[in-house]
Amino acid sequence: MTTLLALDTATEACSVALLHEGRVLSRYEVIPRLHAQRVLPMVQELLGEAGIPLAAVDAIAFGRGPGAFTGVRIAVGVVQGLAFALGRPVLPVSNLAVLAQRAHREHGVGQVAAAIDARMDEIYWGCYHLKDGEMRLAGSEAVLPPERAALPRDAGGEWFGAGTGWGYAARIGVPVVGMDAGLLPHAEDLLTLARFAWAREEVVDAEHAQPVYLRDNVATPKRS
Repeated sequence: MTTLLALDTATEACSVALLHEGRVLSRYEVIPRLHAQRVLPMVQELLGEAGIPLAAVDAIAFGRGPGAFTGVRIAVGVVQGLAFALGRPVLPVSNLAVLAQRAHREHGVGQVAAAIDARMDEIYWGCYHLKDGEMRLAGSEAVLPPERAALPRDAGGEWFGAGTGWGYAARIGVPVVGMDAGLLPHAEDLLTLARFAWAREEVVDAEHAQPVYLRDNVATPKRS
C-alpha cells in the first residue's frame, strides 16, 4: 500500500500530511515566518505517530506555488533534500488547487474561484471545478489586479470564493454564492490531490521540483 508524504509552506500556514496504510495523519499551524523551523519537526511527529521511518515513504508531494516566494522556496528546498536522500520521486501540486480542494472538503462546494493575496495590489487566481472528487483547473492560473479576475469562458452554475485574495472582494467583479477569505492551503488537501497525481504517475525526479511563482511568467502588455 502506498505511503505518501505531503508538505506545504507557501502561505502563512505550515502543514504536513501523511498517508500510510489508508490512514491520513496531519499537522497544521498558522505560523508566519516560522515555517523553516517547524516543517521538519512536524514531519518527524507524523512519522512517529505512524510508527514508520522516513524511508517507508514512496513519494513526497509539495505545494509548488503560487504563494509567498520565501515560503515556496522553503518547501522546494526541504522536498529536494528529503527526496534526494531517499531516492524518491516528488509530486508538485498547485497551491490554488489545494485551496480549492479544501473549500470542497470544508464547504461542500463543487466550483471554486481560488485567490491568494499576492501583495503588490495583485492576487494569484485560478478557477476549479470538481470531477470525481478532484478539483481540476478550468482555464489557467494567473497573477493579476483584482479587477481583472474573471471566471472561465462558458462558466456556468454557482461559484464559491476561497482564499486570502478575497480580501479584495469589493474589487473582484466575480459573482459568488459565498466565500471564505480566511481559507489557507492545507497539506491534507494537498495529499488528496497528490493521490490522484500518483495514480496517474505524474511524479518527477527531485531535481525537477521547481517553484511556480506565476509572476515570472507574466509578460507586460504593450501600450497602444
